[in-house]
Amino acid sequence: DVATVLNNVGRIHYLRSDYDQALQVYQEALQIRRQVLGPNHIDVAATIYNTGQTHHQRAELGEAMNLYQEFLKLATARLGYEHRDIAIMYKCIAQIHQERGEVDKAKSMFEEAIKSGRAALGDYHPEVASTLNKIGNLSYEMGDLDAAMNYYVNGLKVERAVLDQDHPHIMVTLTNIAQIHKQKGDYMSAMRNYREVHRMQVRVYGEGHIDVAATLSSMGLMQYQLKDYNAAFDLYQEALRIRRDVYGEDHVDVASTLNSIGLVLFKQELFEVAKQCFMESLRIRRKLLGPDHRDVAILWYNIATIFLEMGEDEEAMKYYKETLRVERIALGTEHQDVVLTLQHMGQVHQQRGELDGALSYFREALDIEFRKHGKNHTAVAKTLNLIGNIHLQKAEVKECMQCYTEASRIYRHCGQGDDSLVIAGYNFYGLSKLHPECAPLA
Repeated sequence: DVATVLNNVGRIHYLRSDYDQALQVYQEALQIRRQVLGPNHIDVAATIYNTGQTHHQRAELGEAMNLYQEFLKLATARLGYEHRDIAIMYKCIAQIHQERGEVDKAKSMFEEAIKSGRAALGDYHPEVASTLNKIGNLSYEMGDLDAAMNYYVNGLKVERAVLDQDHPHIMVTLTNIAQIHKQKGDYMSAMRNYREVHRMQVRVYGEGHIDVAATLSSMGLMQYQLKDYNAAFDLYQEALRIRRDVYGEDHVDVASTLNSIGLVLFKQELFEVAKQCFMESLRIRRKLLGPDHRDVAILWYNIATIFLEMGEDEEAMKYYKETLRVERIALGTEHQDVVLTLQHMGQVHQQRGELDGALSYFREALDIEFRKHGKNHTAVAKTLNLIGNIHLQKAEVKECMQCYTEASRIYRHCGQGDDSLVIAGYNFYGLSKLHPECAPLA
C-alpha cells in the first residue's frame, strides 16, 4: 500500500542521513496509516517510532519524546511489557533524558530497558549488552566509576558470550574499562585492557589502522604514568608513524602525538629534542586551530618550561607571556591555567632575584584565586605561601609572617597540617597538567 511504500522510502532517506526528507515522508505515511488503520494499529506504532527517531536525529527532543511515549503506550498495550521493541523504546527515552542532563530519569529508563530486554530476550543478547554499556556510560558521566565499572564488566560478559571474539563492541567495552582503571590510577590494569584491545585491532584491522594508533597512544600514556619512559616513547613513536601515514604531516592528532613525545623526552631530560617536538606540534596547531586556541597555549607553555629548565630565563619569559596572552583569550582571565602561568612567571623573576616582579605576578594569581575560591581554599594558601617566601627573601618579616600565618590557618581549616607550608623555594616544574588525554572517553 501507499503508506508502506512511503515508510520504506522514509527509511532509505533516514539511512542516508537525509532527515528532512525522511521526516516529511514518515509524517505523510503516519497520516495515511492513522486514517486507514485507526490510531491503535501496530503499523501506526511502527511509523510513530520511525518519525520519533527522525526527530531525535534532528535534535528535536521534545517532538521525539512525545512520539516515543505515544509508541510506548500503544505498543505496550498490543505487545506487552516483555517485548524487544518495548526495551528499545525505554532505551530511546533514556537517551533523550541523558541528552537533557536528566540523569536520574535516564538511569531509571535504562533500568526499565534492562528488565524488559532480559524478560524478552534473555540475559545473553546483544541488545542487553548494549543497554548495560549505555548505563555504564551514564554512570561514568555522573562520576560513579564503581557503578560504571560494574555495568561495563557485566556488558562485557554478555558480549563475550554472544559476539565474535574480536567484535568491535568488545573492543569499545574493554577500552571503557581501561579508561576507568586509568581514572582510578590503576595504570597496570588499564594497560592490560589496552593490550588486549590492541591485539584484537591488529587481528581485525591490521597494524596500520588509525584505531590501532589511538590504542597505542593510550598505552603510551599508561607507560608515561608508570614512569617507563622508554616504553612510552616507543609506543608514541609507532602511533605517530601510523597517524602520519594515514593523515599526513599536518593533522591535530599528529600534533597531539608530537606533544606527548615531547613530554616523554622532557622527563628523560632530552630538552633540545623535546623542544623540537613541541615546536613542530606548535606549528601544526597554529596552522590548523589558529593562534589563539587553548591547545596552542599548551605548546607555548611547554616550550617556556623547557627554556626555564635549560636556564634560559629570557626565552622562558617570552614564551610564558605568549602563553598568558592566548590563555586569557581562549579560557578567560580567571581560569586555573592562567593562575599557573602567572605563578611560573613569578618564579622566573624570583630565580633571577627580581623579587618585586615576582611579587606582582604572585599577587595577580592570588587575586584570581580569591575571586574563584574565596578565602579558605588550599589554592589560596599555596599562593600566600609563595608570597610569604618572597617577603622572606626581602627580609620583610612582618609581611612574611602574615602570609605564613594565614596560609597555615587555611591549611588547618581544610584539614591539612602545618607541614603543608613550604618555607622558601618551591618547585613548580613538571608538565603533568599539560599531558594530553590520549585515551578514548568512556
